[in-house]
Amino acid sequence: MTVVVVGAGPAGISAARAAASRGAHVVLVDAGPSVGGQFYRQPFDQPRTVPGVEHLPSTVVWAIEGRRVHLLSGPADGPGRRARTVDADALVLATGAYDRTVPFPGWDKRGVYTAGAAQILAKEQRLAIGRRVLVSGTGPFLFAVTKSLLDVGAEVVGVLEANSPARWLRHAFAGRSKLFEAARYMALLARHRIPYMTRMAVVAAHGTDHVHEATVGRLDADWNVVATKRIQADAVCVGYGFTPQLELAVAAGCELADGFVKVDIAQRTSVPGIFAAGEVTGIGGADLAAAEGMVAGIVAAGGEAPPEVLRRVRQGRRFAAALADAHPIRPGWQGWLSGETTICRCERVTYAAMQDAIVSRGATGARAVKLVSRVGLGRCQGRTCLRNAADLTGVTFTDRRPIAAPLRLGELAAEEEE
Repeated sequence: MTVVVVGAGPAGISAARAAASRGAHVVLVDAGPSVGGQFYRQPFDQPRTVPGVEHLPSTVVWAIEGRRVHLLSGPADGPGRRARTVDADALVLATGAYDRTVPFPGWDKRGVYTAGAAQILAKEQRLAIGRRVLVSGTGPFLFAVTKSLLDVGAEVVGVLEANSPARWLRHAFAGRSKLFEAARYMALLARHRIPYMTRMAVVAAHGTDHVHEATVGRLDADWNVVATKRIQADAVCVGYGFTPQLELAVAAGCELADGFVKVDIAQRTSVPGIFAAGEVTGIGGADLAAAEGMVAGIVAAGGEAPPEVLRRVRQGRRFAAALADAHPIRPGWQGWLSGETTICRCERVTYAAMQDAIVSRGATGARAVKLVSRVGLGRCQGRTCLRNAADLTGVTFTDRRPIAAPLRLGELAAEEEE
């Protein structure tokens, strides 16, 4: 029996190990050079593998047909990537999530990074994004990124939480271990004398060739700016939660619910033989992802998940629901924008241009808005901008992309190895 696991973060590693321990031939596919994903990311010169599985590093799934996956192996910018297809008896999608960004004037300047990018550079390359870094956004991931920045020698001049800490503390009791984790991070901030400022966010970044200063806004409950001040920094790190990576699940025909892949207690999707685990089923952190991955791997290999693991999944999902309730994205961020603010970085579409497409040129549906304004038509295919564009326009955009990863025409035409 062949089980293909896509994604080598906490959920994918756990699924691969569980399936392999039950005798399945496991193919673990991941775009990174080493297993670990964002949470367990390793330095570039210390690659890790998972014993007992066939690990395909630096490999992307660019298309999926039923349980047949189309792969390209090799460096993304290399000319010699190898095409291959694998037919699976069971498929586990553990594709994770990517940073949710909230645009503001200057967010596309050099020196402004997403929280995920800052952590990749710190953990994998041992590089700090700047000497004086201002961290802004919402959610507990800001703490983890701050620690990574401190580990590589950056000076963090402040951590800005856009929501209220009382809301977080009230809900944190849904997962007591997480409360202790938050306490450790707060102690870290105190030890390094890093201000932790709530109901505040970076609402503009300033500089010519590079960021040298940021405007910090004090926010009301809906994130409307009520006062501002400027803070000097040569780098700004922003993180507003995560967006699930749904392209493969949508291509496979999996049912979605509230923007995530819908699964049952055994991590089965609506498509027979296809399972999902981790952040694609809900943003809940590494512990929940690992528990879901174990369930998915066991059941995909023909086993039955132990009750104690299912209990961990239920507890983790309660914490995930509390986390989402404690750190929402409030609509007031839309008031931070100017007409010149870039919404789609790939195609350089400004807020004014997108509004013009709707108001002056009559674009209403998703296809019309894309074609008229070109929002979401760049290299990232809307992964960065379309959630913001949907909030700004009221238009619903789909996650369906027949080609799930960038590839060359020659690679598309190349003969695939079975």
